[in-house]
Amino acid sequence: MRARTIFGVLRLTAAGVCLTALVHRLFWGLSSHTTAGDNFFAYLTVQSNCALVVVLIIGAVLALRRPTDPRWFSVALSLVLTWTITAGIAFALIVWQAGIRGIRVDVPWSDQVLHFFLPACTAVAWVLTPGHRRVSWWIVPTCLAFPLAWGGVTLWRGPLVGWYPYYFLDPRQVSGPAEFLITCAAALAMFALIATLIVLASRIHRPGHPPAAI
Repeated sequence: MRARTIFGVLRLTAAGVCLTALVHRLFWGLSSHTTAGDNFFAYLTVQSNCALVVVLIIGAVLALRRPTDPRWFSVALSLVLTWTITAGIAFALIVWQAGIRGIRVDVPWSDQVLHFFLPACTAVAWVLTPGHRRVSWWIVPTCLAFPLAWGGVTLWRGPLVGWYPYYFLDPRQVSGPAEFLITCAAALAMFALIATLIVLASRIHRPGHPPAAI
């Protein structure tokens, strides 16, 4: 079996695992009363993983039918990976901070899959998958568009519904504007750093890979 076929099947499997984890996380949140149904899709992790499901399914079809991925797909995948990996790191930091503050945070298996296992596996696949395109440095500033737009909508919606998906966006849970701005700046810097690493990883020389994007 060709390597591209193997990775096509792996992409499809990962999409199924991601979708299963999303469904479990929704019903777990509803049953444990930790998430209201209308707030579930407000999480950046959920939105980015929904995008990951779509991209992986498209990637599976491409891997099964083509020897190389088109440039637009590698760009899309690099952006989605940036968002999901960064969301996973941010979630780990939030859980760590909650522990320091003595706040209990339950982490079901679906959260572990969405925040830790899938980002790690897709990061490894990004390096190893044959036939994907190398991506340009403009991915780094472009990756910030989604978290900035998501943050703007979240800050607008938060006062209306009295709820924020992450504590550092809630004015009631931060010490003031300085903590809010520093935390947001650190989060954006993390997105840029992960995007930079993804670009570098895409440029690791491997025989038979397409040339780097301009």
